[in-house]
Amino acid sequence: MPGIDECLLEAMRLPGARGAALVDWTSGLALGTVGEAPGGDHEAAAAEAAELARLAAEQRAFAPRSDADGEGGENGEYGENGEYGAETADPPVEDLILSNRDSYHVLRFVRTSFDSSVFLHLWLGRADGNLALARIRLGEMAGRLVLG
Repeated sequence: MPGIDECLLEAMRLPGARGAALVDWTSGLALGTVGEAPGGDHEAAAAEAAELARLAAEQRAFAPRSDADGEGGENGEYGENGEYGAETADPPVEDLILSNRDSYHVLRFVRTSFDSSVFLHLWLGRADGNLALARIRLGEMAGRLVLG
């Protein structure tokens, strides 16, 4: 099972990969980075990506439906304020894809046995990147990643 560095190096072997990071979405800190950073600064890119990830992960509208009336998430419940509860290690969102004129950003949430708050951020060049392949491989990497 690969650790952070091995996982990020594997991500960089994907066609069109410009940079990759493992980010804690609660603090906005990069736990590991490789390659180029969007905007030239890995820490700023991690903080900005974490803000986007946090917004998506905490919103009820993006949670999977788990019962007939659509209440609650697949692996947890929502609190009184509508935020996803801490009783699960899985965010309700699997991944986010953001595109612009020249690149794609894929944010893949990592499920763990503890309160998971990390995601893989892959930055792909649009001209030579394969978004479908990147999404599949990031899912596989997230499943094998060992955090410790």
